[in-house]
Amino acid sequence: MSSQLLQTTILNEEFLNIDLSKYASTVATIHRHIEETKDEPTGWINSPLEENSQLISSVLSVASEIKLNADVLVVIGVGGSYLGAKAIQDALTPYFGSHPNGIEVVYVGHNMSGAYIHRLIKSLVNKEVYINVISKSGSTMEPALAFRVFRQYMEERYGDKAKQRIIATTDPEKGILKGIAEKHGYRQFTIPQNIGGRYSVLTAVGLLPIAVAGVDIIQLLAGAKHAAILLKEESLEKNEAYRYAVIRNELYNQGYKVELLASFEPALANFHDWWKQLFGESEGKDEKGLFPATVNFSTDLHAIGQFIQDGSPILFETLLHFHEIADDYAVPYDVRDEDHLNYLSNRSFNDINATSKQGTAIAHAEGGVPVIQLELDRLDAYHLGYLIYFFMKACAMSAYLVEVNPFDQPGVEAYKKKMLELLNNEESKVFERMSI
Repeated sequence: MSSQLLQTTILNEEFLNIDLSKYASTVATIHRHIEETKDEPTGWINSPLEENSQLISSVLSVASEIKLNADVLVVIGVGGSYLGAKAIQDALTPYFGSHPNGIEVVYVGHNMSGAYIHRLIKSLVNKEVYINVISKSGSTMEPALAFRVFRQYMEERYGDKAKQRIIATTDPEKGILKGIAEKHGYRQFTIPQNIGGRYSVLTAVGLLPIAVAGVDIIQLLAGAKHAAILLKEESLEKNEAYRYAVIRNELYNQGYKVELLASFEPALANFHDWWKQLFGESEGKDEKGLFPATVNFSTDLHAIGQFIQDGSPILFETLLHFHEIADDYAVPYDVRDEDHLNYLSNRSFNDINATSKQGTAIAHAEGGVPVIQLELDRLDAYHLGYLIYFFMKACAMSAYLVEVNPFDQPGVEAYKKKMLELLNNEESKVFERMSI
C-alpha cells in the first residue's frame, strides 16, 4: 500500500483508457478554487489540520458522562446530522450488542413514521437515557417533530434533571434550536458555520455519537488529517481523490448515468447511505450528475447481480474493499462432509469473501461493466477517517467537473417548501371546520 493508504485502480483498462493530461489544467483550477475560496462552506477542507484538542476533550468528557449515567443515547437528526455518525458507528462497532467501550446509540428524526417513534419509546423502558439533538437551524421538520416528542418524554421522566440529559448540537449564533437550548440551559456543541451538513461528520455532529458508541475518535481524526495533508496535491498522479473524480467524470461523459458503490462487509451498509447523500446532494443539479446507488455483496449478488452483469449498460461499479477485518471465523471440518465443503475447511470466511470480491470484479469487468476498485489495508477508525475525507474531496472535485455547486441543495429545499404548503393548507382546513 502507498503512503496514501488508499489505492484507486481500474480493472478493465482496455475499456477505459483515460488521458489524465487533458484534465490537468481543469483540475488544477478547481483545486485552487476549493482550497482558497471563502465564499462557500468549505471549512471541512482544513478542519482536520487545525488544532482541535479542546473539541476532542469536550466530546470525550461528555461522552464519558453519558456512558457512566445512561444505557442508551438517542440521537435526533436527519441527513448529514445523522448519516455520518450512524455510518461510522455501524462500521466499527460489533454487529450484536454494544462496543465494550460504548453504550447503545439509536437514531430518530430521520423519518416521520409514528410506528418507529412509538416502538423506540417502548424500547427505552428500564433504560437510562440521554438525547443529542442535532440541527443547524432547528426548523427541519423530521428532527424538530422528534425533538418535541423526546423533550417532553425526558421532562416527564426526569423532571428538572432533564436538562442535564439533553445536549444540542447546533448553530453557534442563531436558529430555533439555538434559542431553545439557550432558554432551557441545555449543553451545546456547535456546528461550524462554514461546514455544510453532509460534510460535517468529522465535527461535533458526528464525533459525540460515535464516541458514545465506543469508537476511537482520535484515530478517526488522525486518519482524516493524513488524507487532508496528502490530498492537497493538485496533480492527478499524486491525488487519488482527484483521480477517482476524473474517472467518474470520464465515465459520465461516455454515457454512464449510475454509479454503483459496492462492498463485501454488511457493516458498511450505512456508510453507503452516507456516501449516497454526499454525492447525490452535491452533484445532482441542473439535470446533471451521476445517480448514486449502492449494493452490499455478496447478499445483493443474489438480488441485483443479474442486472449488473447482463442488464442495461447504464452503470459502472465502484468496489470498496478493506483487506483486513477485525474479526473472522474459520470454516469447520466435518467428517461427514455431506455438503461437500471440506475442501474449504482450511479457509476463513473473510478469505472466501475476498475471493468472492475478486471473482465478482472479474466477472463484471468481463461482462462490460466498468469497475473501479478502492482498496484500503484494514477497516478501522484511522482508515475510515482517511476514506471519509477522500470521498469528500473527490465529491467536491466531481461536482465542479460537471459545473454544479457541491455545497447547496435547492431540490431539497423545494420538497420542504411544498410539504409545508400542504401542511399549512391542512391546518387552515381544520380551522375552517372548527369555525362552522
